[in-house]
Amino acid sequence: MMNKPHAILVAYPTQGHVNPMVQLAIKLASKGFSLTFINTESIHKQIISSNPTRDTSHIFSGAVNGSISDFEYVTVSDGLPLEYDRSLNLDHWIGAMMHTYPAHVEAAVAKVVKLKPFTCCLVADSYSVWASNVAKKYGIFYVSLWTEAALVLDIYLHYHLLKENAHVAPGTRRDIIDYIPGVKSLKTTDLMSYLQEDDMTSISHQSIFGAIDDFSQADFILSNTVQELEPDTTKAIQAKIPFYTIGPLFPRGVTKRPVATSLWAESDCTQWLDTKPNGSVLYVSFGSYAHISKDELVEIANGIKLSGVNFLWVIRPDMVSSDDPDPLPLEFKNEVRDRAIIVMWTNQLTVLSHPAIGGFLTHCGWNSTIESVWHGVPLLCFPLLTDQFTNRKLIVDDWKVGYYLCDEKPVKKEEVSQKIELLMRESMGARLKKNIKDAKQILEKAVTIDGSSEQNFDDFIKDLKIGVEKKLSLSFDC
Repeated sequence: MMNKPHAILVAYPTQGHVNPMVQLAIKLASKGFSLTFINTESIHKQIISSNPTRDTSHIFSGAVNGSISDFEYVTVSDGLPLEYDRSLNLDHWIGAMMHTYPAHVEAAVAKVVKLKPFTCCLVADSYSVWASNVAKKYGIFYVSLWTEAALVLDIYLHYHLLKENAHVAPGTRRDIIDYIPGVKSLKTTDLMSYLQEDDMTSISHQSIFGAIDDFSQADFILSNTVQELEPDTTKAIQAKIPFYTIGPLFPRGVTKRPVATSLWAESDCTQWLDTKPNGSVLYVSFGSYAHISKDELVEIANGIKLSGVNFLWVIRPDMVSSDDPDPLPLEFKNEVRDRAIIVMWTNQLTVLSHPAIGGFLTHCGWNSTIESVWHGVPLLCFPLLTDQFTNRKLIVDDWKVGYYLCDEKPVKKEEVSQKIELLMRESMGARLKKNIKDAKQILEKAVTIDGSSEQNFDDFIKDLKIGVEKKLSLSFDC
């Protein structure tokens, strides 16, 4: 008897983690899985508020192959009131994600498993601290989705070596790190921001270390990267855990995401971009999560103004703080109005695909990094938090597809202007674009039918099927 396999997917409730989980859901559905997608009520409310024309009950409506009856969408509380400002109270939110949210997720999983007898796996973001225990409790496989670079995972998996060699607190060494398997060398400034801090006891550190312990117990880890882009680190990880590179996980060849996931209303900048010469516009965005200080923002703004380039700048309402939704200098917008468009949010894939875009001033989030490489846009790096410092190493040192915005802090407007001119200048842009073209071809080849990411995903499905059939003596049709 052939049965349709069922998977439960749980997204980590931030923009940069929801997006790849949604794409994985669509990919699993295309392979014949029935699905239950669990989202938080707060993220669902924000998505619906920002996308008023979409179905308010089911963000996947019309976007998934097969019957919508095979695709259930569930929302649960994260443990905080809907109106609570999570951005302004980050520690409270992280605490809720560790101690309150897991109970709500487990209750939802229990209901699904009871109603769906052919549930074979729980797919959860690797930054979950609860997933391995829930999967074990209900006798299903735990599939962990790693949404960052393989290099970041490799470093976390060998955190104990950093401690033993005193390259993280309470150690004081600042020399080159050359003992992590799969990594030739790292500077301490290449480590994730949390590993550069003196205090390793914060709620953020508790969450990260808890997640490492949890995903280390996963039956399978899927990764939003490409093995040819990070070959040595991929091999090093595969020597320790079952690791499948299946990226890049974003909709390709489309100007609009098939599933509404944007947490802010998107401005359409296409008409403005259409008026600008090819390669003349600098795209500026510091992502959906990290904050920047007002002093840094003002200095960057003045540097952009000084550079004289055309630019499109995304400044979300809590970029500095929810208490300061319009942090730019009062005169700035008026002074640059003839060569700039400043918006709260936009469709990044649409922007990066536009021929007017010549460079990307970025926080180096992983989604932004691979989306920029995919569209052949060189990067100017200003990391703010967590993995972004490690991604900067990949961008600047390993792939050579971008530059540092500032070599040392504090950031100064003169250096910002100089680096923008360097990025956007024709001769230097050509050298970067040669390197980024090579990286882009690696990504494109990986997602072809015979490409590594497609083959790895098929291998994962096959290995999951074998494991489930062995465990439950069932035959699944996938």
